[in-house]
Amino acid sequence: MEEVIIGLEVHVQLNLLKSKLFCQCPTDYHNSEPNTHVCPICLGLPGAMPVINRKAVEAGIAVAMALNAEIQEKTLFYRKNYFYPDLPRGFQISQYDFPLAYGGYVTIETDSGEKKVTLKRIHMEEDPGRLTYPGTIDTARYSLIDYNRSGMPLLEIVTEPVISSPKEARSFLNKLRTILEYLGVFDGSLEGAMRVDANISLKGGARAEVKNISSYKGVEKALSFEITRQKNLLKRGIMVEMETRHFDEARGVTISLRTKEEEQDYRYFPEPDLPPMEPRSLIPDVKDTIPELPDAKRRRFMEEYGISDYFAKVLTSEIRMADYFEKVAKVIDPGLAATWIADILKGELNYRDMEFSEVFEAEKLIQVLKLLAVKKITEKGAVKVIRVMLDEGGDPLKIVRRLDLMVMDLSEVERLCDEVIEENSQAVSDYISGRKEALNYLVGQVMKKSRGKADPGETNRILIRKLKEREKDSS
Repeated sequence: MEEVIIGLEVHVQLNLLKSKLFCQCPTDYHNSEPNTHVCPICLGLPGAMPVINRKAVEAGIAVAMALNAEIQEKTLFYRKNYFYPDLPRGFQISQYDFPLAYGGYVTIETDSGEKKVTLKRIHMEEDPGRLTYPGTIDTARYSLIDYNRSGMPLLEIVTEPVISSPKEARSFLNKLRTILEYLGVFDGSLEGAMRVDANISLKGGARAEVKNISSYKGVEKALSFEITRQKNLLKRGIMVEMETRHFDEARGVTISLRTKEEEQDYRYFPEPDLPPMEPRSLIPDVKDTIPELPDAKRRRFMEEYGISDYFAKVLTSEIRMADYFEKVAKVIDPGLAATWIADILKGELNYRDMEFSEVFEAEKLIQVLKLLAVKKITEKGAVKVIRVMLDEGGDPLKIVRRLDLMVMDLSEVERLCDEVIEENSQAVSDYISGRKEALNYLVGQVMKKSRGKADPGETNRILIRKLKEREKDSS
């Protein structure tokens, strides 16, 4: 089986900063009309001079520190020259010989245990504009350009070629997104927030670069397709060409764009309008702003709340979910809270393809779990309430009353148990004779009569007591 070699270049927008990298244009352009968040600087007009955004540099340093990278003594911006309509200047202001940081790693979970995905470098650059095509990129007769994105502060995080499968690539990107969102510099739910160029090859063969993959699922699909494409070429005796390809998400295929550029093709030279910086001198200012990161929070959750490693991993995989859990765990038993958030609530969100940011308030889940803890509603009823709140919104108590989900009084459950015992003499005899599975049938009959309003646990206990009494009387 051919060895797969994957390296990723991840372009991360620092989209929670208020202004772009070299000008004062706002970064909240995502729901705006095209070409409305622009100025002479980010449009590259003659005479417009870029000025570095200090907050962007500090955010980049925070990211590099969180990724265990070594901040450099000196960093310098360069002009990366290539002619493409999304670059209004005819070059991109980026970093080359003197990046922000070298090295670092991200720890991910794989099928064979933990793995460190090592990083090569982290550097800063400006985002180009956005090209859109009517139809597909290979059939469109023209393209449209939106420069709202032009000049957005970007970090390019480059891995070493140590990723060995599409699944590992997706795990790396998910973990990276989590760390970035914990730092509060990045919102992964926004369009274009994280875009990936993937370099992929089979051992001994030429590599292809798949450009601008714009989703986490898309990375896994693009890499899977490209692996299959390269394997099929080799089976037919055709050499894989070194080229740049585009991933068409709608069709799930990669398309050849052009011969792969080499570094010398970009004719890098220092940006004369921006002075060198000394990022290492800013470390003391940035260090105290770095919050508790996912791995540290996971360990704390296990120690402080006594929950399993599995639940701690799930709950800390998103900063919003971790904060949500802590709000609920202040009032509700942490074990119960972890189970319902990590398993039930997260599962319902996944089914609806919803982000955790779209979930109802923690106070509403607290109300539901309080009713469950005192056995006012069943687990099945609690799930129904959660589903209604996700689909329609509303108040938990009102939903419980509207759907008639309140658990029956024990006296009424007792009465139904007596009815079921009288009506199912064969099942009773089976249970007394040792066929204990008959109990499940009897419980089911009570639940049917109660229309699901009897508490299953209480029903089980009441039936066992009554059947033991019946057995004692018959002996």
